[in-house]
Amino acid sequence: MQEKVEEALKEIRPLLQADGGDVELVDVTDGVVKVRLKGACMGCPMATMTLQQGIKRAIKERVPEVKDVVAL
Repeated sequence: MQEKVEEALKEIRPLLQADGGDVELVDVTDGVVKVRLKGACMGCPMATMTLQQGIKRAIKERVPEVKDVVAL
């Protein structure tokens, strides 16, 4: 599952990098994906929306067995 999640992140990563941010996969355990927002995403007031509406949606569309995506 971790490889599938990483592939999904590769697709969304250019969008984040275009705004000066990035996302790093930390762990996948029991269907829960843990990521770390980096760069301009750290401390951004829109980071929660980016996580929920962008990253989480992209991962769950490509890897339906994922239960949740959380930021560390």
